[in-house]
Amino acid sequence: MPRTLLRRPSSLIPPSSPSCYLAKTLSTYSVAGLSHSSSSRRKVAPTKSFVPSHSIPLSCRSYLTDSLRAHQARKTKMAPQLDGYFKQVDAFADKFIDRLREAVAIPSVSADASRRPDVVRMGHYLADQLKKLGAEAELRELGKQPGTDLDLPPVVLGRYGRDKNKRTILVYGHYDVQPAEKSDGWDTEPFELTVQEDGRLCGRGSTDDKGPVLGWLNAIEAHQAAGIDFPVNLLMCFEGMEENGSEGLEELVMEEGKKFFADADAVCISDNYWLGTERPCLTYGLRGVNYYAIEVSGPGQDLHSGVFGGLAHEPMTDLVRLMSTLVTPSGEILIKGIAEQVAPVTAEEEGLYDGIAFTMETLHESLGSKTTIFEDKKKTLMARWRMPSLSLHGIEGAFYAPGAKTVIPAKVIGKFSIRTVPNMEIEKTNELVIKHLEDAFKTLGSKNTMKAYPVHCGNWWVASPKHWNFEAAAKATERVWGERPDFTREGGSIPITITFQEATGKNVLLLPMGSSTDGAHSINEKLDKKNYIEGTKLLGAYLHYVAEEPMN
Repeated sequence: MPRTLLRRPSSLIPPSSPSCYLAKTLSTYSVAGLSHSSSSRRKVAPTKSFVPSHSIPLSCRSYLTDSLRAHQARKTKMAPQLDGYFKQVDAFADKFIDRLREAVAIPSVSADASRRPDVVRMGHYLADQLKKLGAEAELRELGKQPGTDLDLPPVVLGRYGRDKNKRTILVYGHYDVQPAEKSDGWDTEPFELTVQEDGRLCGRGSTDDKGPVLGWLNAIEAHQAAGIDFPVNLLMCFEGMEENGSEGLEELVMEEGKKFFADADAVCISDNYWLGTERPCLTYGLRGVNYYAIEVSGPGQDLHSGVFGGLAHEPMTDLVRLMSTLVTPSGEILIKGIAEQVAPVTAEEEGLYDGIAFTMETLHESLGSKTTIFEDKKKTLMARWRMPSLSLHGIEGAFYAPGAKTVIPAKVIGKFSIRTVPNMEIEKTNELVIKHLEDAFKTLGSKNTMKAYPVHCGNWWVASPKHWNFEAAAKATERVWGERPDFTREGGSIPITITFQEATGKNVLLLPMGSSTDGAHSINEKLDKKNYIEGTKLLGAYLHYVAEEPMN
């Protein structure tokens, strides 16, 4: 799930109140949970409504323990009908896995022009599924993909319920996926869902983002089958270009903010992941991203190094030296003025990282090595979430194929990005970066020409987890998983989050289904069975709690 919308810097609208930063939004919270989280993790004795494990489908038994089932089945003042809903989800587990199998079988790769008909087919599949469930569904066309003759995949706009006495929740997801071929190193066919003995549901798009999208449909069907009234009106926005820049979506969301989305009381996005594998989380912040290009050119055409080597200023040499001035091996950004924009870390905020369920071992597993810059959890999490980072991504125009080629490229383009955090400003950061590169180029004494510019930018986002939308999600998480969630931020960027916030004026919550080891974008992408089935329970439970949570 790429975390960048292709938004030109001049078109960006920065958040209206950068001061809503972490220290102010978490004054009564522990990032590992709320202040009373310890009591919510106690063992709960079985109740009369407890269902023994032998009545639960085989697909659920390996992880749905008796104590967790009893915890889910307990009677509460809020959301008293959830036990019936949970039982129905368990009963439909195999059916829901089959639905995911159908979706994974559609190779909806948005970045591959030859697969565009499959992406469109996936959009129609979702719309048809919604209509079968009695929901309203519309396929909103977006026109041509810029610079091509390809039609953009339609956005699926859905509505389930029009009860004026109920709250209305807007949910977002995407039905397109990353490219995948068996030859890339997959153990199984990527577009055939494989159910492993250890509970992994392997297939492209299983966790990113078809599983979570289908979770909303599963929730509707389980409510219907259980005879339980759906607690809210549900608005749905599912796009088919998230993995390829979300072309056209920002304009549609802004246009429909006061139209189709006008009734929304809050927004929920399920397109991210737990921090680890053991404790669920709710996400309240994302880093932004400014992506840059450095063009260096000189000769009129590529040159032979045996003829021209040592006679002409070489663009590649200039570019490599420029890129070396940006960041140190330990991650320190060398551009003056960047660090000065970052909101200072308060003592209160620093203490909030202590209780988060995260280990360096889990990070090493995800990284595939132990090459982390920091050795302790707190510094690592802060570097990932609330500090800026600069990464070098590649050089266009340079020789990169196997073998040896003694070419001097006439023009090369270096690419890098900065992940931004509060209180960094997009335009200010762009000015600092370009000035740094122009000043550095002057010191080279080169006769080549250099041009640096931002390619696309997306702002950072921070919400308040004290909002009733987050409170409802936290209670739902505790009900399903037996413990309060961690409150986390993410190092990636989802600019559409800000777009929904600006278009609707409502709080936006990130409610993940998958875990950190799912391998989204990688080979052998998977969604654990427990995360899919319990995640479906969570999405439905969230809607019950959000229907009742006081709007403080």
